[in-house]
Amino acid sequence: MPLPEIALPVPHSVGLNRPLRRLPPQACDSHMHIFDPRFAPSAHWLRTPPVAPVAAYRALQARLGTARTVVVTPSTYGTDNACTLEALDQLGDSARGVAVVGPDVSAAELARLAARRVRGLRVNFVSPQSWGRTPPEMLDTLARQLAGHPACAGWHLQVFAHPEQIVALAPRLQALPVPLVIDHLGRIDPAQGPAAEACGVLRRLLDGGNTWVKLSGAYMRSTVQGPGYADTLPLGRALVQAAPERLVWGSDWPHTTEPPGTVNDADLVDLLQAWAGSEAAMDRILVDNPARLYGFETTD
Repeated sequence: MPLPEIALPVPHSVGLNRPLRRLPPQACDSHMHIFDPRFAPSAHWLRTPPVAPVAAYRALQARLGTARTVVVTPSTYGTDNACTLEALDQLGDSARGVAVVGPDVSAAELARLAARRVRGLRVNFVSPQSWGRTPPEMLDTLARQLAGHPACAGWHLQVFAHPEQIVALAPRLQALPVPLVIDHLGRIDPAQGPAAEACGVLRRLLDGGNTWVKLSGAYMRSTVQGPGYADTLPLGRALVQAAPERLVWGSDWPHTTEPPGTVNDADLVDLLQAWAGSEAAMDRILVDNPARLYGFETTD
């Protein structure tokens, strides 16, 4: 029997339906953003950010049935992580953060971020950054800083890159001394799916045991779009088959890459179910894997 619809729409999320399946306890949305008008955008950011505060996100959690979340600092704020840190304070121990910093970040700043439950740094090769173009060498610089900092044990680098960039960066990504997380399915074209060169790189990185992939942002490259995003099924299923133990799922709410009023988050949960193929695999992706990657408490 389908779960009952919600009474009021959630900001930045189309529809009133809930996911087809009731999610397990401690299910985690491992990629979302908070935008709060109390925090000014970086001078480099020309677009007006959405209003997407913690209160609106909690309404999404109630709709989907998620309990944990990972707040990722968007490029909008440059290297100012204040909005993300404030969100982490509001969300409490059910939340972790991924911050954005420059290559000259100090050890003291990393320790401050760690104390506020940040567990990774995002390196973005796609969106404009406050320093301009992100050079490949920044991966090595930040990885060395994390690897040598006692407060950052277990932290990862989260990479947002185009498929051709992932291919070019492959040797550097394979050599990182810290865990690696690839954003948004590697932005691989669903028309190429598992046959894409970048998918082959992801498979080799996953085989190496140090890489994770976020099953998120399906709409970024889908040509058929929702509710089913059917063209993404071969790619998502291939990744689940390759490494179900190193995948996490994220809503990417409030969906700033898409036109307003086009993304139904319940459909995205249903898409994960289609990718996973079984409740056991889906539970692993939603609960066990993020608990391990982000340091959430595990319950037996």
